Amino acid sequence: MTFADKFTHKAQELRGRIKRNTGEVTGDRRLQADGRADEVKGKLKQAFEKIKDAFRRWGARRRPRQH
Repeated sequence: MTFADKFTHKAQELRGRIKRNTGEVTGDRRLQADGRADEVKGKLKQAFEKIKDAFRRWGARRRPRQH
């Protein structure tokens, strides 16, 4: 995962957290829901990138069998 991807996904998560908290303070349920959705999307993207990185590392370490 590149630094730009990490930054973008983390920023989306934080933006969602800010929206959700603002919605809680103001009582705006729609803002809360939008914020929660953004927060979850950011977390899912981060998790997916970690899985992809793990498979890349695993594939690089595997060596073909010698017959």
